[in-house]
Amino acid sequence: MGTENQTWLSEFILLGVSSDKGTQIFLFVLFLTMYLMTVLGNTLIVILIQLDTQLHTPMYFFLTNLNLVDVSYATSIVPQMLAHFLEEQKTIPYVSCAAQLFFSLGLGGIEFLLLTVMAYDRYVAVCNPLHYSAIMHAGLCVRLVAASWVSGSLNSLMQTVVTFQLPMCTNNVIDHISCEILALVRLACVDTSSNEVAIMASSIILLMTPFLLVLLSYIKIISTILKIQSTEGRKKAFQTCASHLTVVSLCYGMTIFTYIQPHSTPNILQEKLISLFYALLMPMLNPLIYSVRNKEVKGAWQKLFGQFYELKSKLPSS
Repeated sequence: MGTENQTWLSEFILLGVSSDKGTQIFLFVLFLTMYLMTVLGNTLIVILIQLDTQLHTPMYFFLTNLNLVDVSYATSIVPQMLAHFLEEQKTIPYVSCAAQLFFSLGLGGIEFLLLTVMAYDRYVAVCNPLHYSAIMHAGLCVRLVAASWVSGSLNSLMQTVVTFQLPMCTNNVIDHISCEILALVRLACVDTSSNEVAIMASSIILLMTPFLLVLLSYIKIISTILKIQSTEGRKKAFQTCASHLTVVSLCYGMTIFTYIQPHSTPNILQEKLISLFYALLMPMLNPLIYSVRNKEVKGAWQKLFGQFYELKSKLPSS
């Protein structure tokens, strides 16, 4: 390819969800509300875990990291999207686009690794409860979380560098809500087969391998629960996994569907909707799932509100 066609791009144009002004205003209000609920919900869960000493366990240490990842992931995409709803020129600088890809891709990978770590934690809690404290000690928990953050970040760095080395020529229009890797690869004016292979390999390592480990963990967990004689015992054992199992079921399905088959004909609208699901809906739902379906978190909320009303009743009335 001639060098005259390989132009250095200073910015990209994001087409977003809709070009209709009325629809954009409606989506701005809707997405802003969801984003604020995401930040508030995840922040409150983190604060609750820090305040309640009964929640200072490996499971909630992992959940704290998951909440931080959810907020960070949403923040890497949603504020830019909200700003574009109010702007005529929906541009994003080249460096900002690369940073957005790095953070969103990295945080997404970290989330799936953390869900795998949490599945292992639930496996030990249900299948080996007598040795739980000895196995899930603080040192191991920190190493598992650190490995998740480092692995997700290194994979994202590699994918970002490889993607932005592709010559985009003069094509800078991204038909997506953010600088998403598949959308960027489609801009390249060279053969991208090697990039698609790299995306698939990354998907296998950071999606399918953790998914199989989660699946294996829950096969073991369900097998152990079914062997419990009492109905109450089975119910209690299942409740320890219900929240995590719900999040895992929601999280893995569409990501595997999106990334494992990059050679298939792209459905742009479908990709945008899936990205919105992960950027807005999942981070908003996670704290709700853990608040509604988790007995310990509900108990912590009740205790915190009880302490608040007790303190309020002791204050002199004006």
